[in-house]
Amino acid sequence: MAGGTRSGDAGRTPAASSALDRLRADSPGGAEASLVLATLRIRVPSDLWTGAFTSRHRTARVEILGRTELSEHTSISDVWISGHPAGVWAEEISGYPDVSRVESLAEVGDGCLYRISYRNPPIVYAYRRLRLPIQYPLRIQNGVITWEVIGRRSEFEEVMRFVRGRRLEVTIASIRRRPLRSHLPLLTPAQHELLTQAMAAGYFAVPRGITLTDFARSVGRSKSAVSEALAHIEQKLLESAVRPPGLVP
Repeated sequence: MAGGTRSGDAGRTPAASSALDRLRADSPGGAEASLVLATLRIRVPSDLWTGAFTSRHRTARVEILGRTELSEHTSISDVWISGHPAGVWAEEISGYPDVSRVESLAEVGDGCLYRISYRNPPIVYAYRRLRLPIQYPLRIQNGVITWEVIGRRSEFEEVMRFVRGRRLEVTIASIRRRPLRSHLPLLTPAQHELLTQAMAAGYFAVPRGITLTDFARSVGRSKSAVSEALAHIEQKLLESAVRPPGLVP
C-alpha cells in the first residue's frame, strides 16, 4: 500500500493486504449479517508434520479428510497421501514429534489412506475459540495448505490475525461475501451449534470422520436425539437450497 504499512497489518503479503482492503471497502455497516467465503494458501510451519513432510516430498499430495478430538490437545484424522503403495509413508510420518500413531488403512486411487493421531496444531485452538467449523478436506502440497474460511467478517479477520501473529506466509486466492441467511436458514442457536460441532468433528466429511454413535457421545446426547436433530437441520438446509431466491425470508 502507498504510504507504508498500516499498524496491525505486518506480516501480510501485498496480495493479502489488497484483498482485505477491498473487503473492508465493499462491506456495508451491516457486514456481520453476511458471510465471508475465502480461500487462503498458507505456508505450513516446519514444526508441523504436514509442513515438514510435504516440503520434503514436494510432489506428494496430502488430503486431511476430517478430524476427531481424542483429548483437549490431540486429534485423529484420516489422511490420504498420493503416490505410493499402502504403508510406505507410515514409518517416516510416525517419526515426526507431533505425531503419536500412524495406521495404514487401504490403497485408494493413486495413493493410500492413513489414520494419524497427532498433537493439535495451533490453528485448532483459534477455531475452537471462534466456534467455527474447519472446512474439510484440507489439501497440502509442497508445504502449502489450501484453507477454506467461512465465517462472519469479524471471524475471518480473527483468522487472519492468527495467521499474521504466527508470521505465516499467506496468499488470499479468492474472497467474496454472501448473505448469512442463505447459508444458515432459520436455524436456532442450538441447531447452529450442533451443526458446527458435527462439521468440526468430521460427521459430514467424505468419507465420514466420526460415527453417529461416537458423535452423540462427544456432545453428551443420545444417538436417537442427535439423529433427529441433524435430520431437522438437513431438512431446513435442503428446503433453503431449493427455495426460489425471492422467497427467502
